[in-house]
Amino acid sequence: MNRHTDREYERELRELRDSILHMGSKVEAMVDTAMQAFDSRDANLARRTMLIDQEVDQLELDIDHRCLRLLARRQPVASDLRFITTSLKLVTDLERSGDLAANICERTLELIDYPPVQIDPRLPRMAALAREMLEDALNSFVNKDPTRARSVVERDSVVDACYAETFPALGARMASEPETAQRLLSVGRYLERIADHATNIAEDVVYMVEGEIIRHQAADRARERRREES
Repeated sequence: MNRHTDREYERELRELRDSILHMGSKVEAMVDTAMQAFDSRDANLARRTMLIDQEVDQLELDIDHRCLRLLARRQPVASDLRFITTSLKLVTDLERSGDLAANICERTLELIDYPPVQIDPRLPRMAALAREMLEDALNSFVNKDPTRARSVVERDSVVDACYAETFPALGARMASEPETAQRLLSVGRYLERIADHATNIAEDVVYMVEGEIIRHQAADRARERRREES
């Protein structure tokens, strides 16, 4: 590969990274505005947020195309190969996170027809944690920072615990407010899944930088703790 081609290849890798950051920033914004719409019952904001999901979907297709073109034309090896294959997986998690933010907006539009209700305070906390995890996972990808990525993985259990804590309070509301309680539970589930996708990204970053597969290790540790407690 001559020097000119080297520069062109580096430019293509930078453009791939920038495209992923652009997509990630849109997904992060979707999570923020989806929860703002949900909290304030703002139907217009919910609809505007749902429209961004179409942009996210198109970005996923564009990035997939970039990755496949790089793999075919450049035949990357070692760290570049891990970067590109990680990018292919990462955008899938981002796209699904955008879908989940859109789902929150759909539940918001459904709740417009019901009387105002008190929102479980754990839901905004879950949203803040999931949003923070997404941001940190993307930063760990850009900066090739496995330490930050591992911290994202560790935080997933906090979101899981918050989600589990919503069950008693919302379950008690099922008898009197079944439609509302079900939608609140759904929002909690969507936020928990966004945190899971952020965790997937972080786990892939660790593999990209260190070559170590850590996926499923957190689940294995949780099962071990339950065995010890039983």
